[in-house]
Amino acid sequence: MSTSLKHSVISSVALAALLVAGCAKSTTPLVSPDTADAKATTTPAEVVTAKTAFGPLYKSARSWSPDVQVLRMTPKEVPGFKNAEGKAAMWEAVFASANKQQYRVYTYSVATVLPEIHKGTSANPALAWAGPSRDAMPIDLALFNVDSDAGYQAAVADAATWLKKNPGEQLAAFELGSNYKFRAPVWYASWGDKKNGYIAFVDATSGKVYKSK
Repeated sequence: MSTSLKHSVISSVALAALLVAGCAKSTTPLVSPDTADAKATTTPAEVVTAKTAFGPLYKSARSWSPDVQVLRMTPKEVPGFKNAEGKAAMWEAVFASANKQQYRVYTYSVATVLPEIHKGTSANPALAWAGPSRDAMPIDLALFNVDSDAGYQAAVADAATWLKKNPGEQLAAFELGSNYKFRAPVWYASWGDKKNGYIAFVDATSGKVYKSK
């Protein structure tokens, strides 16, 4: 075989190899950044605990006034989601500023449901605040150790006997607050009504049930 023929054969083989490799690579789907972002945004939102929501809520409130203190946290409903076991699709927090003598209600939602609910944090207009009262004291964040899911489970365990006698009763109220009766912030949980109900107060520092009836 002549030298020129050998070179021709080698070139043909090399070209064929490149074409095969190119075809093999072309069959591999490519994911663009836009496609990846689209997949991320379509991931279903989930209900979250109070501590998960508190971070962005506190950051947003501090941008309003650096001296803010939280007075209360309460789970709220969002259409299309089911709050359960101490987790919620939206959390509402009341922040107060002694310097401004005002308070504002902030919300954190895992999803947007127009026209009123928007994903992330939102704030209502500031209102006049007369300062702490015996029934609405600032929550000491250093004592806020027990998250909402653990607080809920402790309340349910304490109310187990009553719930067994009253099957089907739904949670009527659940919130984090602080008042003069307790030395630490508490999770307040209630079922039923004033005539036939059950109330539990769970210490948000230790998880111990302070008082129930």
